[in-house]
Amino acid sequence: MGEREHGMGGSRRGQGALGNPFAGLVTLLRAAWLSGKTRPMEYRVAQLEALGRFLEEKKQDILEATALDMGKPSFEAYLIEILLCKNELNNTLNNLCHWMKDEHVDKNLMTQLDSAFIRKDPYGVVLIIGPWNYPIHLLLGPLIGAIAAGNCVVIKPSEKAKNTGRLLAESLGCYLDSDCFAVVTAGVQETTRLLENKFDYIFFTGSPSVGRMVMAAAAKHLTPVTLELGGKNPCYVSDTCDVRSVARRLAWGRFFNAGQTCVAPDYVLCTLEMQEKLMPALREAITEFYGSNPRESPDFGRIVGQKEFQRIRALLCSGRVAIGGQTDEKDLYIAPTVLADVLPSDPIMQEEIFGPILPIVVVASMDEAIDFINERPQPLAIYTFSSDSKVVAQVLERTSSGSFCGNDTLTHMILTSLPFGGIGCSGLGRYHGKFTFDTFTHQRGCLHRNMGLEALNTLRYPPYSQQKLGFLTATFEIKRKGACTLL
Repeated sequence: MGEREHGMGGSRRGQGALGNPFAGLVTLLRAAWLSGKTRPMEYRVAQLEALGRFLEEKKQDILEATALDMGKPSFEAYLIEILLCKNELNNTLNNLCHWMKDEHVDKNLMTQLDSAFIRKDPYGVVLIIGPWNYPIHLLLGPLIGAIAAGNCVVIKPSEKAKNTGRLLAESLGCYLDSDCFAVVTAGVQETTRLLENKFDYIFFTGSPSVGRMVMAAAAKHLTPVTLELGGKNPCYVSDTCDVRSVARRLAWGRFFNAGQTCVAPDYVLCTLEMQEKLMPALREAITEFYGSNPRESPDFGRIVGQKEFQRIRALLCSGRVAIGGQTDEKDLYIAPTVLADVLPSDPIMQEEIFGPILPIVVVASMDEAIDFINERPQPLAIYTFSSDSKVVAQVLERTSSGSFCGNDTLTHMILTSLPFGGIGCSGLGRYHGKFTFDTFTHQRGCLHRNMGLEALNTLRYPPYSQQKLGFLTATFEIKRKGACTLL
């Protein structure tokens, strides 16, 4: 599974026949899938274990590549790119034999002698398109589930994380079966051509604008998709809370990976009184984390590229810079920044920030904060801080988002037992843990009937009669039992 550049994917014969540079590659993978090679549990386990060896043996290379791509601190890179991937991998290996089993279901009187079950079938040849902000974790996480489900996979790393993409293209082939798995390194135009091919499932992580293009391309083949997108994740801070703890948890979530995290808190909603309390606490937390000059801290990353740097820097005109605000284009450095007195009409409130800037929008109450959230597209995550559990429960009950976390930021992502995914403009579908396996699995409803007792089947054959209908109704009618009560 070596590197496939534009014009090198698959055979020349496949390219000439179908006019697409990746058609031959997809055809080869489809032939491998149709052969049944990826279906046995032993094969899936062997490939997953090989992926584990990649993470272990290439650990230093991963840390170095992510540092070169965006100045990612080794602590953050190990925690997300390696440890979380290992957790997903080991959780999958620990449970795969159970996940793969046929799931037998309830039967009615008519089918008591038959076998009714759900078969966990792979989709076939799937495409995974990864982003640049967590270029290992957000590519290998879905890949683990796709392998576990028995699929063949085309993997497309982001062209913006060049060093990490090169590492994946050059190294994964030494671990995974090249008949069934391929890395394609491609830019925008080449990816557009890649998407012209028929895949059986597409998993995309990136921006909503590109997500729409992926979904449009998938629609031409009626291909199902998972879209992990983004959005502006609100964080409501109530007047009743431990301000110092809130500031530390909030600063960590916002400035982790220099703010380039899809589930980072994007803006704060709080009262004017709480804003005044938060400012010194946030300043103290930022100094505690990164020192008096964060630019010199080994624990604070950089913006991934020039275009992103210029976009984020332009957002500093919103509100009032209360903390930070320093930038260095040559170093792609933007200091951890807090903006006060931000208005809903300000530029920074019109798009996902995806950088180390935290705007604070003043609201009069929790009700106003909830209305503010509900007037905007559903976000990927909503955060709420309060010492009053009823406040947390109210925000959860009265809003909608992909995920929710009370009294912390980001930490819901470490649980493989929780589904992760967006809703509305923030995404479509879910994954993590068994949810990833389910995403790449077609749940095939199966009924295997007994060939005997044919006389019983005459009840459903013409000529029809009211007597036959009565007997049939008695054998498979479902009756209401009573009210359902939430415990």
